[in-house]
Amino acid sequence: MTLGGWLRRAERQYAGHRAALGQTSAVAHDEALYLILRTLGLPLDSRPSVLARKLSPSESAAIRDVLHRRLVDRVPAAYITREAWLGGLRFHVDERVLIPRSYFVEILPGQVDPWLRDPARVTRVADVCTGSGCLAILLARHFRNARVEAIDLSADALEVAAINVRRHRLAGRVRLLRGDLLDPAPAGRYDVILCNPPYEPTAHVDRLPREFRSEPRLALDGGPDGLGLVRRLLRQAAPRLKPAGILMIEVGGGRAAFDREFGHLDPHWFHTMDGSDCACLIQAARLAPRHARARS
Repeated sequence: MTLGGWLRRAERQYAGHRAALGQTSAVAHDEALYLILRTLGLPLDSRPSVLARKLSPSESAAIRDVLHRRLVDRVPAAYITREAWLGGLRFHVDERVLIPRSYFVEILPGQVDPWLRDPARVTRVADVCTGSGCLAILLARHFRNARVEAIDLSADALEVAAINVRRHRLAGRVRLLRGDLLDPAPAGRYDVILCNPPYEPTAHVDRLPREFRSEPRLALDGGPDGLGLVRRLLRQAAPRLKPAGILMIEVGGGRAAFDREFGHLDPHWFHTMDGSDCACLIQAARLAPRHARARS
């Protein structure tokens, strides 16, 4: 069989097994092609002519095994390949961390700088709930003069983040800290605090497809309404931001609930290509003192 033939077969199998998508790609064709190319050791940017490539019996067997792991065993594609791509960068991932998929990858390049007096003078940034460290690395690459504190409660996640920080040669600028939200952050104020927290309501996490339940629950479960960590971070961030600093939070499907509770903070909702617009920015001046009276 040709590579293209295997791709068509894989797409049918994805449909037949009702595979849950969205961790690596939202499209079965794209995820299946990715897995096939990775299994065969072929470049991800291979030309379309690669579809006509005839496969050996051993190559077909390898693809069959990978598709079994993905579709029958329900192992997420990123855990099979031990990698994820974000912002054109490759990151190591495994079962210790959430598979990277943040809207900040499309927001950072063009929508954040206008909210800062001088992006070149951003010297201190925090990435809270860093997980694999991917956003901390993207922040360090975007704010070239900044040191980034990447914080997570999970020691396992920080082991993965350390791999990625070393791979991207940013150990001198990205510091990994273990603790709860901003608790372990050293004294001083930040220009930017960013957080992609666990924001799924507990009941929703309980109903997730098997592939998503393979990810660490700690990285998904945001409490009864999904905003548990967000409330705490808003309280912590007020005294930890410089006067012209900004806080950025992604809340997934919790935007309406966030607006009901925290609309008085005048959040700016970033535009995303899929129209979900579920990540916001809050200026330091809006966080205090009014938020101190907000419901906990």
